[in-house]
Amino acid sequence: MTIIPVRSGLSRRGLLRALPPLAAAVTIPAGKSLAAGSYATFLDGVRRDAEAKGIPSDIISRALALTRVPNPKVIKLDRHQPEFTLTWAQYREKVLTQEKVAAGKAAVAQNRKTFEEVSAHYSVDMPPLSGIWGLESYYGRITGNFHIIDALATLAYEGRRASFFRSELMKALKILGDGDITPEAMKGSYAGAMGQPQFMPSAYLTYAQSFPAGGPRNIWTSIPDILASIANYLAKCGWRSGEPWGQPVQMPDSLTQSQIGRQNTRTLDAWMQAGVRREDGSRFSRGDVSGAIVRPDGEGGEAFMVYHNFNVIRRYNPSDYYALGVGLMGNMTT
Repeated sequence: MTIIPVRSGLSRRGLLRALPPLAAAVTIPAGKSLAAGSYATFLDGVRRDAEAKGIPSDIISRALALTRVPNPKVIKLDRHQPEFTLTWAQYREKVLTQEKVAAGKAAVAQNRKTFEEVSAHYSVDMPPLSGIWGLESYYGRITGNFHIIDALATLAYEGRRASFFRSELMKALKILGDGDITPEAMKGSYAGAMGQPQFMPSAYLTYAQSFPAGGPRNIWTSIPDILASIANYLAKCGWRSGEPWGQPVQMPDSLTQSQIGRQNTRTLDAWMQAGVRREDGSRFSRGDVSGAIVRPDGEGGEAFMVYHNFNVIRRYNPSDYYALGVGLMGNMTT
């Protein structure tokens, strides 16, 4: 769920996986260094703040023992984020691979009962659960192997958004204090996104669930908890069960880019009057439903009619590419 503001709409994790290895050199700005002494002073302050919040001292000690000096690999990944443009067609080819679709179909088939139970409990349809699980962690295959405390402490110490990451660090320590996971097992991305849903600690505290309720919230290895946590996120963001996220459409060249986009909502009757049709050329079955047209690559590119639930998916990651990827992956795997 940690994103990088590039025009492609790729999540930070997805972008980094698509890039070649980064340069090894790390440049430290003036006034900052990787010296253990100054970092130790910083960690002492973290310890005091955590103790003041009532987090057990033994948990704090175990967690901070995982970070002795700022992690140079975290710094490198945080600072070297090349910006480049991917078209929607290129993004789709990278993200919606045959291999990932096959893995998604297998994951859904193996866990169909859990999918159905979670879907019914949270009133969230199965496709977005599969789609998000697939895009965030390749159905559990790629979750990140950084110790979260080490990564967040490094970024809080020297990062570009030190205040944000210090807040996330304190929330991660709270999670450890609550006993949901051990410091050693709390792993994820270099930016602090955790487990298979890739929740930041703040999102974990707000949305993570155990399923059935009552046990620790394990978004690292428990598939019921992973699916329930994703479903709870979508439910709290306003998911409407039984409604589609969107669908591919045909649209006439007479409609310009300025007349479409997520903010330009019309009834399907109005869109049909403008010449918009389903992908197969037929008319929409209902004209009173409101939607908007997204055409990421502009004239000549794929076009999609998107509805309320599309914007709910964007609450997970505010990218049209991501929301389209989730929607299509969900449709193809459930």
